[in-house]
Amino acid sequence: MTLTPAKSLDEQVDILMSGAEYGDPQTKEAMRRELRQRLVEAEKDGRPLRVYCGYDPRTADLHLGHTITMRKLRQFQEFGHDVTFLIGTFTSLIGDPSDKDKVRDQLTREQVEVNARTYAEQAFKILDPSLTRIRRNDEWLSTLDFADIIRLASNFTVQQFLVRENFAKRLEAGQPIYLHEMFYGLMQGYDAVAQEADVQIGGQDQLFNILVAGRKLQEGMGQKPQIAIIMGESLPGTDGEIKMSKSLGNHIPLLSTPEDMFGKVMSVPDKAMLIFHKLVLGWAPDRLRELEQGLASGTIHPNNAKMGLAREIVSIFHSPAASEGAQKWWDEAHRGMGSGIPEDIPESVLTATEKVIDILRRLDMVASGAEAKRLMGQNGIRLNEQPVTDIAAAVTPEMLPAVLQVGKRKFVRLVQG
Repeated sequence: MTLTPAKSLDEQVDILMSGAEYGDPQTKEAMRRELRQRLVEAEKDGRPLRVYCGYDPRTADLHLGHTITMRKLRQFQEFGHDVTFLIGTFTSLIGDPSDKDKVRDQLTREQVEVNARTYAEQAFKILDPSLTRIRRNDEWLSTLDFADIIRLASNFTVQQFLVRENFAKRLEAGQPIYLHEMFYGLMQGYDAVAQEADVQIGGQDQLFNILVAGRKLQEGMGQKPQIAIIMGESLPGTDGEIKMSKSLGNHIPLLSTPEDMFGKVMSVPDKAMLIFHKLVLGWAPDRLRELEQGLASGTIHPNNAKMGLAREIVSIFHSPAASEGAQKWWDEAHRGMGSGIPEDIPESVLTATEKVIDILRRLDMVASGAEAKRLMGQNGIRLNEQPVTDIAAAVTPEMLPAVLQVGKRKFVRLVQG
């Protein structure tokens, strides 16, 4: 990786604070001042800043939404700072309740280990492997005893946790809030202490954990409080509306095949193209403005812009050659060549009558039954190119062979056994 050419101190602060939002200008200005001062002190001491972001392996997939914080880590790398990609192998056992309206399922250590196996590989699609520390927070959290937990908990009041929006809503609705959910903020705060962090990066849902819990614990344990870089925007999913999430089935995994990644980007609504160019490709405001004006005036066709977006994203996460291959696949499958169904698609044997939703779940063509129902409502599931809108629809052996299609990119040919 080539380090960023020398920048003035204020230019560095501008770049590193870009995209950060805190809900009020005073906090943003305070973080900016602290970052500038910390950079001055680090240069005087002849050391890089210690910067990290944590990623809980609640699932095996990282997705494009996670790359927003990874790109911020990359900026710190390019200025020569010490970057840690922290895998939340211990915090995952609870799961972050920050943006959840109900308690999350607890995972076993075995499930977490399976999910975490490819996290470093996925991170290196953005981060420089030679300049990245990969750490796991079970290194320190698993060594704490009950006396340690009491000491950490004594830094906070119950009221500080209950005023959090998600807990307040659950309390008002009479929904349970379990004690172990409050431990999550303590554990994430202790991550900052254990690493003596100068900077922690996170999304809006991490505001309390980073800005309150982490800083307060560091101060209580005699450390300088970390600077919180809270990214202001989140990437919408393929529906163009809701924050990208695997549980909602609207995510684009980093480990997608080139064809699947290309197709999912092409399925993103036109209205979401600008934010994808901004957050995933990192386009500067002037380029975004040109694209927006071109789309509005009609000089740029939305499909052409989206095609370019898909090519660039696949090139980043795979290779230019893979991007060309994915576009060729897309052209053959979706531009009216023949029937619109690719010739080379997987086959699955059907031996008895089976509901369409059950087939889709069995073949992992949808993340959940809820996603299948949502797609049916959008005419996104087809059997022999005809929309399937009835959730009770089934395929019988007499209907075979048949082609089942999800969206514009997933196909399976159902055949008799």
